[in-house]
Amino acid sequence: MSEIPETASGVVWQSSPPGSIYDYIRVASFSIGPDGLVDQWSRRAVDLFGITADQVRGKDPVEVFMPAELRPRGHREVAEILDGKEWTGLVPFRMPGEGGAHGVAEVYVMPSETEGGDKAALCIVVDVRALRRIETDLAASQAIFGQSPFGFLLFGTDLTVQRANQRFATVFGGTADDHRGRTVHDYLTRPEAERMNASLRRVLETGESAIDLQIVGAAPGSTDRRHWSINLYRVHSGTGRPIGVAGVGTDVTRRHIAAREAASARRNLALLNEASARIGNSLDLETTARELLDVAVPGFCDLASVDLYQGLLTGDEAPPGRADGSAELRRVAFASAVSDAPLATTPGCGRGDATPTAVGEVHRYPFNSPCASALRTTRVQSIPGEGTFVQSTLAVPMVAHDTVVGLVQFSRTKGSEPFGERDRALAVELAARAAVCMDNARLYRREHERALILQRSLLPPGDPEAAGLDIACRYLPGNTATEVGGDWFDVIELPGHRTALVVGDVMGRGLRAAVAMGELRTAVRTLALLDLEPAEVLSALDEIARGLGTPSGAQQASRVAHKSREADLSEVYLATCVYAVYDPVTRRCTFANAGHLPPVLVEPGEEALLLDVPPGMPLGVGGEPFEEVEVELPEGALLALYTDGLVESRDHPLDEGLRAFRTALTDPVRPLEDVCDHVLNTLDTRHGEDDIALLMARIQGLPLDAVGDWRLPREPRSVGRARELARAQLKSWDLEALVDTVELLVSELVTNALRYGEGEIRLRLLRDRTLVCEVWDAGLVQPRRRRARDTDEGGRGLQLVGLLSAAWGSRRTPRGKTVWFELALPDGDSTAQPTVEQLLSMF
Repeated sequence: MSEIPETASGVVWQSSPPGSIYDYIRVASFSIGPDGLVDQWSRRAVDLFGITADQVRGKDPVEVFMPAELRPRGHREVAEILDGKEWTGLVPFRMPGEGGAHGVAEVYVMPSETEGGDKAALCIVVDVRALRRIETDLAASQAIFGQSPFGFLLFGTDLTVQRANQRFATVFGGTADDHRGRTVHDYLTRPEAERMNASLRRVLETGESAIDLQIVGAAPGSTDRRHWSINLYRVHSGTGRPIGVAGVGTDVTRRHIAAREAASARRNLALLNEASARIGNSLDLETTARELLDVAVPGFCDLASVDLYQGLLTGDEAPPGRADGSAELRRVAFASAVSDAPLATTPGCGRGDATPTAVGEVHRYPFNSPCASALRTTRVQSIPGEGTFVQSTLAVPMVAHDTVVGLVQFSRTKGSEPFGERDRALAVELAARAAVCMDNARLYRREHERALILQRSLLPPGDPEAAGLDIACRYLPGNTATEVGGDWFDVIELPGHRTALVVGDVMGRGLRAAVAMGELRTAVRTLALLDLEPAEVLSALDEIARGLGTPSGAQQASRVAHKSREADLSEVYLATCVYAVYDPVTRRCTFANAGHLPPVLVEPGEEALLLDVPPGMPLGVGGEPFEEVEVELPEGALLALYTDGLVESRDHPLDEGLRAFRTALTDPVRPLEDVCDHVLNTLDTRHGEDDIALLMARIQGLPLDAVGDWRLPREPRSVGRARELARAQLKSWDLEALVDTVELLVSELVTNALRYGEGEIRLRLLRDRTLVCEVWDAGLVQPRRRRARDTDEGGRGLQLVGLLSAAWGSRRTPRGKTVWFELALPDGDSTAQPTVEQLLSMF
């Protein structure tokens, strides 16, 4: 190969080496002057025609080359050429050195001009016989090249495809010409392409052939991995100059299938054995999902994720998934064997923004997606990894007892072995084993959560807080397996910063007692919010308890027809309960008891005493009224309400347990939480035999300076006087931010008391965690909020109270009624004012 110097301007100059294309096609040139005679004769013309320049220069070309019978026409053609006409034609000539044989030349004559402007011509001559020989050689080469049963590629020195045969195009698509200019990167994955490029470069540089080079890839539009055996050898020109590398490829995929099938069978059997040992060791759903992925990655796939129906995770009793597969799912587990691999998005199964689903995220699969189809049909869906680093994905529904609990996706990245039919069967088996374990976990979780829900219903929401009370509580279920029982306690906030304290005990144990307890506790809270007296609350609760065991209408009809079975159709629900209402202003507590153990009071410096509260009959017995006892509690006193599980057991009588309980309360000065722990650690409760509930409250009361209390005469001037008193009291409490609102609302309530009430009016302001304003009068008619008509001049007072206050209401008192409202204390910012829309809503 000749040297190729390069100039500074970037132009490359090269002498024509031996074996040039011009040698093959035998091209020559000569020129004709204005006189029609040959004036220039090239060296290639000497070689082609066998005539030297001296022999032809200055002679008529027609006379030299053409037979006599063609010369007249030849002179006419030359004349036309010198007039400016181009001409192309075949001209016979005598071959030099070949025994006088005649050849045929194709002559292309182009008009030209001399320096003086005279007409001349330039003639290009090609040996037609050489062209025919080249055509024959190309045809033979194409026949062999095109009909080869092996894929054939010819790479140029720049390693781009120069030629490809039809067999190669059949595998990789398009026509043979479509592959010109491509590189191996257009057919192979990056690692395989780089390996192939290195081999091509080595063959081109060294001339050493590469035999049986193993390449793995996939044809376009197919996910099947193919194995090819490639032979590479360098190709030279006629002069020995390297012009590229030829590659012949043979598909040897079948050779690998047998070995792969055997290895796959061994691997699948090992995975199933591992799955049996590792999946299902926990009754936790998320743990079971992670166990499945620990088995599958990397032994079976490169990436995997588990989605479970949200209803399954939340304990919904309905079937986990809808029939159309569109219910909400939560991603509970994800595993990857690919270093730094991002969360994969399965093509067609993601959201509109193609954002991957993170672990813990709740999502839905589009209805027409392959994943939704897998959930809907309970059949495996094979999903190609279009546009991602994932080669393919198996979306496998997790089915247990004909119920779909979720979806597991197994993915393999590009370059890994594609999923086969045996892989699909293994994926279904792995998902089924995990699904059965998850269904067992679901059943366990459902029962456990039912127990926990019932347990939570025993406790007040959040940490109990009350005005004038420091509260601590404990609850220990007797049934530690289900964590439910029939004991309960509650702390209920009432208007006027009063607090209701409740402790109750449903007779019996377990789920039945817990269900009855839950209904009674709900009823107590409802009755308490009606602001009834304690005895009235227990009377209403007694009616409710008796109704719990009443059969339905259908059962009543059955009882009429089958009186002998009456005892089997009804259940008796009996319960004991103490209901107390504490007023922090007066530090008085009103008790009512329905067959429960008496409260214990510990005054500062005194021994613990059992309060003499008439026990009454248990709830559910009926027929007996309940009595109330009002007790004034000193500051710092300790009040304890409890259930019999704390003081009674099989090993000691009730009196002994009560005496031990009172002894444990002899040091009430310590923090309440410590007192509760001390009681439970000291008493021999025999926990596990019965439920235990303990509610303790330390009396604090409201300070005198936190209460403003005034009596107003029944006259119009009292409205202005009430505003003045409220304004002065708020300023003394540094609550100027509430002055305008309180003045307005106090004015409304006092005006209503004058207009609709009776007797003397009483105004009271209470400051604790919130501000409470109460207006008392002797009237029995309760206020009722109504919507005023557009033409009414009044009637919007209670609407305004409801709009500006945090809460408001009214309650009966022994001598009339009390109307109240409550405001949140300012936090440093100005209080929020009602919007225009809110004000207009009153009209």
